Amino acid sequence: MRLRKAARRVTQIYDRHLEAAGLTVTQYGVLGSLFSAGRTAIGALAEQLLMDPTTLTRNLQPLQRQGLVVIEPDRRDRRVRWVSLSAAGRQAFENAKPAWREAQNHIRKLIGDEETAALHDTLDYVLDRFSE
Repeated sequence: MRLRKAARRVTQIYDRHLEAAGLTVTQYGVLGSLFSAGRTAIGALAEQLLMDPTTLTRNLQPLQRQGLVVIEPDRRDRRVRWVSLSAAGRQAFENAKPAWREAQNHIRKLIGDEETAALHDTLDYVLDRFSE
């Protein structure tokens, strides 16, 4: 429960900072992954984000309505859908970067530099162990 509570609190901090940019932390993460990956299949993006494809699709819908992402079916396999950032999505991601950095700095100030580094190391270890 501690990990889940901490994750929720961190989400609240990021969401507060990103609110002015019109994004949630989850949306920012999706846009960031698409910014890096380019056009990708929804299933592959879900795997990269450690999300269920159905959950990712629900998170993509408002981004699509806002014109930030483009979702299109594969021409050969209608079961596969491709997602990519629109120009507006790239701009929204870039515009939100300062708020993201502010949230990171806020958390670092709350926890401390050494503790933040230790937490990152621990989380990397946990994620690595969970992937086995």
